[in-house]
Amino acid sequence: MKKHCHLRLPVLGMILISLIHCKERANLPTSDPDNGGLILPGDFEALVVVDSIGRTRHIAVNDNGDIYAKMSFNHAAQGALGTVGLRDLDHDGKADSVVYFGDYVDEGGSAVGVTIHDGYLYTSLVRKVLRNKLKPGELVPTSETEVVLTDLDENVVRNWHTTKPLAFDNKGYMYVPFGSPSDACQDITAYGPVGIPGGQGLDPCPELEEHAGIWRFEAGKTGLTQKDGYKYATGIRSVVGMTWNPQDESLYAVGNGIDNFNTIFPDLYTPWQAAVLPAETLMKVTEGTNYGWPYAYYDQLQQKNVLQPGYGGDGKIVGRAGEFADPVVGFPGHWAPMEVLFYRGEQFPERYKNGAFVAFHGSTDRSPYPQAGYIVCFVPFENGKATGEWEVFADGFTGVDTVVNTSDAVYRPMGLATGPDGSLYISESNQGKIWRVMYKGDREAFGEDQLASMEARKSRSYIKTPDPELDNMQRGDQLKGRILYNTYCASCHQRNGKGDNNLFPPLAASEYVTGDKGRLIDIVLNGRDGIIEVNGKSYNGLMPHNRHLDDHSIASILTFIRTHFGNDATTVDGPEVAAIRAFTPN
Repeated sequence: MKKHCHLRLPVLGMILISLIHCKERANLPTSDPDNGGLILPGDFEALVVVDSIGRTRHIAVNDNGDIYAKMSFNHAAQGALGTVGLRDLDHDGKADSVVYFGDYVDEGGSAVGVTIHDGYLYTSLVRKVLRNKLKPGELVPTSETEVVLTDLDENVVRNWHTTKPLAFDNKGYMYVPFGSPSDACQDITAYGPVGIPGGQGLDPCPELEEHAGIWRFEAGKTGLTQKDGYKYATGIRSVVGMTWNPQDESLYAVGNGIDNFNTIFPDLYTPWQAAVLPAETLMKVTEGTNYGWPYAYYDQLQQKNVLQPGYGGDGKIVGRAGEFADPVVGFPGHWAPMEVLFYRGEQFPERYKNGAFVAFHGSTDRSPYPQAGYIVCFVPFENGKATGEWEVFADGFTGVDTVVNTSDAVYRPMGLATGPDGSLYISESNQGKIWRVMYKGDREAFGEDQLASMEARKSRSYIKTPDPELDNMQRGDQLKGRILYNTYCASCHQRNGKGDNNLFPPLAASEYVTGDKGRLIDIVLNGRDGIIEVNGKSYNGLMPHNRHLDDHSIASILTFIRTHFGNDATTVDGPEVAAIRAFTPN
């Protein structure tokens, strides 16, 4: 009898686990008939948790199912604070209680993070990392806000790449990225963060001393500054999403690559190359890793690191780029990865267990080709290693087939989180919609048939690699003002002049464009930083100077924007620009 009992115990265990999984799926809420507009693999379902809470960044889900969302920045004067708590009171999957809170002031537009760790809600701002103790039963924390970390860089609000997502390991450490202030380490004092055409990078790059890397700190402490940490890894330009993978006990981050190859190096890179390169990356970040910024970039088409053009590269030369670490995955250029999450739940089919989901915000600077990204991808992993190419997991965010301008995309994926029952939550940054993705099908039967429709979606214009000729939307358009605008301005303000609904304001129906010409010339000529309000909305993207352009070129751009996008204002000529330039210090 004992022998028979021992033989049956594993079977009994499997039956119990199966019953638990069936009960969990039975308790899942009813999905929306159209899955909230999302396109998912077969047998996956979705519902909209909340429709429009504002420009949402990252999200976190507590053990009781409460959701926390970080806004792009708060609007205290308008009564809306920078963090949102959401609670489902009647268990239908929808947020019934939506509360804005946060006794802090955001600076800049790159506040990104909320993270729950060891009973605390951590909030990542541009200048500070804060935390509040979460007490059982409370949606809004009543505990005192503690300052965990302060960035003492006096230029941090003006710098590029200031997001501070957090990751915690299982050894008592916290990881924080400090992004590069510039695009590619040209002299930022002389040329601004973008640099100038043909400009070379500083060598050695001084930004690497205190930026473009990930620092490690002792978790649980408060009152920290960067000097209290340890530079864990370097050569990483910009990290918006980062996580600890307990399966292989390693830190992973998604990196945003360099921009402006054709603008800065038109003799070396075609507009097509600039649209698809360099790769966005999923990196396994081990202690002492160097990923090569600004000296190198990863080319996903050649599947290797190559020398950056600001350091003598031409798109083919490897040189010292061979010294740097390769990423786990190289995604298409400018897709803007915002978050990475390793799935540890039990609800989804087994092939998703321990694999990585990556949310892509979508590009802004692929012109003259369609903008791309705006999806959630999945990368299968096994034993801590990627085992296949990236897959399209969630689509349907754009609402259009061809994204000519970033603002054409109805939604832009941003944050990812897993709920206590294994559901996957996805946030987006345009309106603040949050979806809950669930699986109610047969976990064992899931396979290639369910994935086939998602593989077919890779032919979409916002996912596929564009054809250099057929997908060039600028074919035949030789008007100088339009060409210059699309070269220097459209990456931020978009080809339709409506901005990106995030950092960069619209030019359409803007008093800054149609109003005083002198003010407009000064902004385009000399740049601008700080918050600007256009049509009732605040923006905080940095406008670089364009003093490298001649008077006629600036006049052509300004004439174009003042007479297009529905604007009907007078033209600008070269002498008017020259008059403003005469009063501009070198």
